[in-house]
Amino acid sequence: GGGHFSGRLTAPLCIAGGICLQLLAHFGVRIAAHLVQVGTAVDRRFDPMGESEETLDALRNAPFPTISPEAAAQMQAQIEEARRSLDSVGGIVECIAQGVPAGWGDPMFDGLENRIARVVFGIPAVKGLEFGSGFAGSAVTGSRNNDPYYMDGETVRTRSNAHGGILGGISSGMPVVFRAA
Repeated sequence: GGGHFSGRLTAPLCIAGGICLQLLAHFGVRIAAHLVQVGTAVDRRFDPMGESEETLDALRNAPFPTISPEAAAQMQAQIEEARRSLDSVGGIVECIAQGVPAGWGDPMFDGLENRIARVVFGIPAVKGLEFGSGFAGSAVTGSRNNDPYYMDGETVRTRSNAHGGILGGISSGMPVVFRAA
């Protein structure tokens, strides 16, 4: 096909993404993603407080990006079963950006969630997006979903990261974590 999601557009977008990853690395921002769910097979989620550099490197270099090899095998089996049945199966991709400094974004229409959502929903198959605790956060009280602040030397941090690294459209300095279905 000659559509706008053919290789003629996909290739330059991937190249631009690779350049952006290098630019962000200059600022100390490290980004990785993995399949957290395919069908009913589930991998562990990222630690919202951050992941080791080894885990992020392993995901960046994995032919099938999961944290758990067992989850990868289960996901691949479900994909193969769907293929043999001439069907398909959905999934969830989880992304983490570590080292994002506090203050990126905007409190109104150009907030960090808005910018990420604009790009992620540009992928035609995406039907849902959540940040931090996401939809599960709506099932608990505000006091349980709250991220209390504390001082870590000269840096203000939160003891948890239900907010997914973004508060009021602005990065908090905690890892930015989101999932796309």
